[in-house]
Amino acid sequence: MTKICRRKPEILAPARSLEVLETAVNFGADAVYIGGESYSLRARSQNFTLAEMEKGIAYAHAKGAKVYVTANIFAHNGDLTGIREYFRELSEVKPDALLISDPGVFTLAREICPEIDVHISTQANNTNYGTFNFWHNMGAKRVVCARELSLAEISEVRQNIPEGMEIEAFVHGAMCISYSGRCLLSNYFTGRDANRGECTHPCRWKYAISEETRPGEYLPVYENERGTFIFNSKDLCMIGYIPEMIKAGIDSMKIEGRMKNSLYVAATTRTYREAVDDYFTDPELYRANIPHYIAQIAKCTHREYSTGFYFGKPSAESQIYENATYVRDAVYLGMILGKNRKGMAGLIQKNKFSVGQEIEVMRPDGRDENVTVKAMEDLEGNPMDSCPHASQEFFVDLGTTLADGDILRTDG
Repeated sequence: MTKICRRKPEILAPARSLEVLETAVNFGADAVYIGGESYSLRARSQNFTLAEMEKGIAYAHAKGAKVYVTANIFAHNGDLTGIREYFRELSEVKPDALLISDPGVFTLAREICPEIDVHISTQANNTNYGTFNFWHNMGAKRVVCARELSLAEISEVRQNIPEGMEIEAFVHGAMCISYSGRCLLSNYFTGRDANRGECTHPCRWKYAISEETRPGEYLPVYENERGTFIFNSKDLCMIGYIPEMIKAGIDSMKIEGRMKNSLYVAATTRTYREAVDDYFTDPELYRANIPHYIAQIAKCTHREYSTGFYFGKPSAESQIYENATYVRDAVYLGMILGKNRKGMAGLIQKNKFSVGQEIEVMRPDGRDENVTVKAMEDLEGNPMDSCPHASQEFFVDLGTTLADGDILRTDG
């Protein structure tokens, strides 16, 4: 067994809601990052009220996990008064850290809630150890790498910053066509500023060329007969390169996806948790299980995968030119929440399924179980053949013991 010198990295998962935060913690996250109703870069996500944030922080802390709150917009003058008030409110809620990109917002955070750690967002374009040292000297505890850094560059950063300075890096999820996410396309096309949380994801749209002297005539950029999605990048997936990430000196492995559902967060968090734990148990165990990790991480909605910039600049193989669709290897059916007097498990429907159908139970401890739906009942105890209505509440008998937080899914 090979001795591993570096400490085990944190698994950092996203959450769009209280339900997803609880899922992330239950499925193995050491920490969860969330957004409030203002001042984060996912304003179109469901996000957290202050009351929900307080509940989520209490839930995570009770389970030994941390919660980081994003306040990583690039603020304009009119934002600063509201940010001051927001930070006063956050000082009462007491998250473990604030995720910030704007120097003015950073200054307000250190002034108003100095007891809360500050992490510097990838939006701040953190590409060299001089920048890391600058933020360390300003009082930041952690810096998130720009996604354009290679593992070799991250390793050089680690060698040139204080030992206590933490490095966070993305290991999984959507990539951005613009440098560290600083995109102007959304603002140009729709008036919604990506740098203030309003991104419309125009990099996933289909494009053509227009020639100056022929207005209204659109020329396809041919990759095939359907045109091309020239800005559409593949998703990042580093599940097969955990040793390289650890060797580079990364302290926190970050999963992208604050717009994603519980199935995505459960599948990605549980798989990275298992992979990191296996590696620290025995590197040979990790290597033997890589095909298993790849199969597990595919059981959610995703695009095709690449390794981003970690092993050099991405090539044409890192883009998806044919379409903007997702790979859907599994469908989220619902999460178990409570029981009725008959012992049937309760859930809220996310997608339709039926009595007699074979589905899968996904559990936080790593066990998956194929089961057949034996019976369904509505809230009044009336039998149901299926659950056709979105967000329908009902009870189900799967012929197996179920616990709160278990996820039901089926093949995509």
